[in-house]
Amino acid sequence: MAKLPEHNLIITGHIEGVSYLLLLFIAMPLKYMYGYPEATRIVGTIHGILFCAYVYFLFESWGKMKWKWITPVVLFVLALVPFGTFFQKRVITKLKR
Repeated sequence: MAKLPEHNLIITGHIEGVSYLLLLFIAMPLKYMYGYPEATRIVGTIHGILFCAYVYFLFESWGKMKWKWITPVVLFVLALVPFGTFFQKRVITKLKR
């Protein structure tokens, strides 16, 4: 089975989405409710690296797939919304048509 050109983007998006949820729903409460700031430092760093990788693969996919400008804009906005990157494959499929 051949990989789609945006395969790396989708995989990275899902991993980045999980790290975002961990940051919001586990690390942030640990910091603000239980006084454990190391949680956000560790999870935040990991999330930041994954977000940078997501943006890299977004630009790479944009170049390879020759998408209209709206597709990467929508995908970038999805990365800013909790649970958003889990819908990226649906958006890519819909905007390809």
